[in-house]
Amino acid sequence: MVNEKGRLINPPYINREFSWLQFDDRVLDQARDPSNPLLERCRFLSIFISNLDEFTRVRLGSLLNLEHHSPEYIDNKTGMNAREQIDAILAMFPQYYKKADETYSRLKKELKKNGLSVLSYRTMSDTQRAKGLLYFQENMVPFLSPLVLDAKHPMIRFENQRLYLVLKLERNGRNMFGVVTMGQRIDSLVRITGGKKTHIIPSEDLLYLFGDTLFPACKVRDKALVRVTRNADFEATVEDADIEYDFDFSKLIRNRVESRGALAAVRLEMNTESEDLKQFLLKHLGIKKNQCFIVDGCFSYKSAFSLDEYFPHEDAVHLRYPAMKGSIPAQLHRGAMIDSVLRKDIFLSYPFQSMDPLLWLLEECADDPRVTNIKITIYRLAKHSRIVAALVRAAEHGKDVSVVMELCARFDEESNLSYAEQLQEAGCTVFYGVENYKVHSKIISIVLKDKGKVRYITHLGTGNYNESTAKQYTDLNIITADKEIGMDGVDFFRNLATLTINARYRKLLVAPYSLKDGIIACMDKEIAKGKDGSITCKMNSLSDKVMIDKLVEASRKGVKVRLIIRGICCLLPGVEGITDNITVKSIVGRFLEHSRIYSFGSGEMYISSADLMTRNVDRRVEIATPVLNPEIKESIRKMLEIMLRDNVKGRILESDGKYHLDESDPTNPINSQEVFLALAGSTNA
Repeated sequence: MVNEKGRLINPPYINREFSWLQFDDRVLDQARDPSNPLLERCRFLSIFISNLDEFTRVRLGSLLNLEHHSPEYIDNKTGMNAREQIDAILAMFPQYYKKADETYSRLKKELKKNGLSVLSYRTMSDTQRAKGLLYFQENMVPFLSPLVLDAKHPMIRFENQRLYLVLKLERNGRNMFGVVTMGQRIDSLVRITGGKKTHIIPSEDLLYLFGDTLFPACKVRDKALVRVTRNADFEATVEDADIEYDFDFSKLIRNRVESRGALAAVRLEMNTESEDLKQFLLKHLGIKKNQCFIVDGCFSYKSAFSLDEYFPHEDAVHLRYPAMKGSIPAQLHRGAMIDSVLRKDIFLSYPFQSMDPLLWLLEECADDPRVTNIKITIYRLAKHSRIVAALVRAAEHGKDVSVVMELCARFDEESNLSYAEQLQEAGCTVFYGVENYKVHSKIISIVLKDKGKVRYITHLGTGNYNESTAKQYTDLNIITADKEIGMDGVDFFRNLATLTINARYRKLLVAPYSLKDGIIACMDKEIAKGKDGSITCKMNSLSDKVMIDKLVEASRKGVKVRLIIRGICCLLPGVEGITDNITVKSIVGRFLEHSRIYSFGSGEMYISSADLMTRNVDRRVEIATPVLNPEIKESIRKMLEIMLRDNVKGRILESDGKYHLDESDPTNPINSQEVFLALAGSTNA
C-alpha cells in the first residue's frame, strides 16, 4: 500500500501503525464470523471500537507529538516521517467506520431474528417515539447539562470520549451554538415496552432525537452528536519527579494522569455531515478536516457486554460461548503448594488452567514460617486483587515483602497508585521501578529457610498478576525451585533497588541489557546450521528492526522461521530471496493470545514477558526465562505445533501484506484454543 509521499509497506518491512490497524480489522472480522455465537460477535464489535479508540489516543497521539517535537523523525523501516504516517493512517479510517457500521447493521438483523429489536432514532414508530420522549423527560433530563454558548456562557472543554449533543441555534435573529453533555449516570440502553419482541434503543439516539427540547427559547437549525478523542501519550521521567515533586514519582504520575483530559484533541466523531457544526468544532478543537469522521451506528458499543440481560437465560446461554472454568493439575492442592514446587516444577497455561494454584502458593507463603521474603513485580492488577490481599497478609505476619509497582502502566496508573498506598500501609516496601525504564517483567521471588538451608521458589510468566485477565488471556507460567533461577530472582530485585541495570544473570535474560543479545545469540546458532536450523517464536508484536533484520538473515541462510504473531508484525514474509523461508500466522479467537515463546531448534526455549519490540528490548525491564524442565518444554513445543496448524482462527500473512485464511488443510479444521480447552480438561463454570 502506497500513500502520496511514503510507503506503508516497504519490503521486507511493514509500517507499525498499518500493522496495528490490520490486527484491529481481524478483530472486526470475528464480529462478522457466523461460527461465533451472536452475542460474542456483538462483543467483538465492541472490542474493535475500543481498540480503535486506544490506537487513536496512543499511536496517533504519539505521532502528532513527534511531528510537533521531533520534525526530523523518520520511521526506520518505511522511511516515512510523522506527517506522512498520520495522513496515511487517517485515510484508512473511513473504511473501518464503514465496515463497523455495516457489521452493526448485520448484527441488529440477527438480534431481531432472535427476539431483540435494537431501534434507532430513524426507525422508531410514533408510539415508540412517544414512549422514548417520556423516558427522556423522566430519566435523562435530570442528568443532562444543556448550555447556550455566548459571552456569558463560554465554550466548554470537550472531555475525552464523552458524548455531547451540539446544536446550531437561532434566537431573536442571532445565531449561536448550544451543547448538551450526556450524563454519566444515564443507562446506555433503554427498554421500550410494547409488542411481542423486546425493543431497546441506545440512549444516545434519544438524546439526538429529543435534546433540542432543552432549548425552548431558541430555534434549532442543526444538530449533531459528537465525541472527541484526546491524546493519551505523555512523558514522565524521574528527572521531572526529582525537580518538581520532591523525589516522589507517584506524585508526578498522579499529576500527569489528572492532566490527561486536557491534552490536545486528535479526533472528532459526528453522527451527521453538518458542515457548519463541523467547521465550528474543528476550529475550536484545533484539528484538521481529515481528523473528523462520520459515525452511522453507535459511538461506543460497551453496552454489547450487557445484551444478554435482554434475553431469557436459556436463550442467552446458546448465544454465548459455553461457560468454562480453568482446570487445576491433579497433583496440586491448596495448602501443599510449597512442597509441590520444591519437588517438581509446575507449569500453568491460562486460561485453560486456573490461576488458583499461584494464588494458593502466595496465600500459603503468607502463613508458612519457612518463608522469609516475598518480592514481586506488578504491572496490572484485577479490581479486587487476591494477589494484593496475600501480600498484605504476608507483611502483617512479619514477612519481608517488596513490591515493584509500575506506575506508568497506561490507563492503570490510578489503580496502581491506590494499590501502592494500600501495600505501603500494610508494611510492604514499595518502589516504582528503576530510572526511566518501565518494569514489565512478571516475576515473584520467594526465599525460604528450610531445615537450616536457604531455598528458593520463583514464579516467571508471560502475563500480568491479574485474576480477571487470567480467565481471558492465554499466558504461560513456570513455578520452579531451581537454585540458580532463584538466585537470579533475588539478584534481579536487588539490582532494581540499587539502580543496577547492566547486570548479567546465571540463567535469566533481562532487558534492557542481556535479553536482546541473548535472543540474537540463539538465532545466530540456528543461522550457523543453515538449512538445518529452525526458529519458532510466538509473540504479540514484532517491530524491532534489529530483530527483524536478524530473522531476514536467518531466512537468507535457509533457516526455517515460523512466527505466530497476534498483532503488530513489521516483517513482510514470503519476499523472494529475502524472507521466503519465513511464515507468519496470526490467531484471533475467543481468548486474547498473550504468551511469548522463543524456541530455537530442538534445544533452547524461553518464555518471556517481552515482545520483540524496541520499547520492550531496549527501554523496559523484561525477563526471558529458559524452560529447563523437559516435560514442560515438550508441552510448550506441542502447543506451538497445534497453533501453527490452526486453520479456523488462524490467518496467514502473505507477501502482499494482507492476511488470508489458512486453507492448507480444509478437511481437518483445527481451532487451537478449543484443542487446548479439551486437553486441559477445562470444565463448564
